[in-house]
Amino acid sequence: MNAPTLAEIRKWPAVVSVPKAATAIGCSKSYLHELIKRGESPVKTLAYGRRHVVVTASIVALLEGA
Repeated sequence: MNAPTLAEIRKWPAVVSVPKAATAIGCSKSYLHELIKRGESPVKTLAYGRRHVVVTASIVALLEGA
């Protein structure tokens, strides 16, 4: 899967799945899951039971270098 552009990411819903976020930031979904588990995620996540979602605004901020 090709990485989405920043313009495309800005159009995403408020939260996205971990695999979709991983594609956007250029890592594997398993690596992003591991970072979340260790509390070292570069993007903001929200937990719903065992499931996590990623806040799209945090992906945009990361990619913008903010």
